[in-house]
Amino acid sequence: MTSLLIRLFVKDRDNVGDPTVRNRYALLASITGIVLNILLFASKLTLGLITFSVAVVADAFNNMSDASSSVVTLVGFRMSGKHADKKHPMGHGRLEYISAFIVDMLIIVVGFELFMSSIDKIITPELPDVSNALLILLGVAILVKLWLFFYYGKIAKKINSAAIRAASFDSISDTIATTLVLVSALISRYANIAIDGWAGIIVAAFILFTGFKAAKETIELLLGSTPDPEFVKKIYEFVKNYPQVIGIHDVMVHDYGPGRLIVSFHAEVPSDSNFCYAHDVVDCIERDMHDQFGCIVTIHIDPIDVNDERVNEMRKLAEETAKEVDESFTIHDFRMTYGGKHYNMIFDLSIPTDSKYDDEEAAKLVAERIKKKNPDCFAVIKAEHPFV
Repeated sequence: MTSLLIRLFVKDRDNVGDPTVRNRYALLASITGIVLNILLFASKLTLGLITFSVAVVADAFNNMSDASSSVVTLVGFRMSGKHADKKHPMGHGRLEYISAFIVDMLIIVVGFELFMSSIDKIITPELPDVSNALLILLGVAILVKLWLFFYYGKIAKKINSAAIRAASFDSISDTIATTLVLVSALISRYANIAIDGWAGIIVAAFILFTGFKAAKETIELLLGSTPDPEFVKKIYEFVKNYPQVIGIHDVMVHDYGPGRLIVSFHAEVPSDSNFCYAHDVVDCIERDMHDQFGCIVTIHIDPIDVNDERVNEMRKLAEETAKEVDESFTIHDFRMTYGGKHYNMIFDLSIPTDSKYDDEEAAKLVAERIKKKNPDCFAVIKAEHPFV
């Protein structure tokens, strides 16, 4: 069904890098969610009021909030798809993350309201009048929400959308919630036990958990979280295709919304390379990465002396010493100068952000060990942290 809807309503469906195509996917997902959730809301609210079931009524308003969330998602996509302007040269892509956060907040509000209503129902329990129509409706609702979970999930993966992914998470929590309401209704009907309020509490807990989990992930996107390790790995593997580049470091990935990534790094090239030739190689990498990954790439050239045996020997000494202090430490931008009485070993020390050492302590430990191993060497170390 999902594939059929995509084929029918998404023109040029495979070109997901095009903002227009992404908006078509978002429009399809949002309209589908709005229509189905409004139908579920109207049906559940009607039967919930007739049967005096707080769990069913709460579940109905949960569906109404889902319809509202789909509207917010649609508006967010429309706004994030706006072209770059003078005030926003990187475009408006992060508005999609903001719309996802609004959806998450709506989920949390609904969960809280359901929680409070369920407490009232526990304090003043009332046995609901469970009809066959209500049981059938709840069964259909479970199947619809389960389908929406897979439907949203496929589209979210296709276009890498945080907002639609949030809707997918919400759908699976709704599936669990409605299942609990159905179980509660069956117990009320066949065992004459009023557990409507307790079922509502459990449903609220699922909804709140889903909302807080999705909100946490969206906030991390807005704050600037660590990029996908697989994407970073692909960058390193891609650059290996250019033998003129010895290695790369100081990789940064800036996320300005889906399809709007800026990547920058330092490329190490032999210091005796022709400068114009090295620059041309870097230009090729930037263009090729843009074609391959759809991102803007900026590369800084770092000349590295690879033909001086003394420099190579001292570089190896610095690398091994850094690893002795902490296996996770790495070095780059290594160079040497002669100060008359001693050699200056100048390099950057990369320290993971979760290291037990602070910058000053780590640099001091490495410098002291180098001095102990070779008294003729003085280490000038700049400590820094990786961005990926």
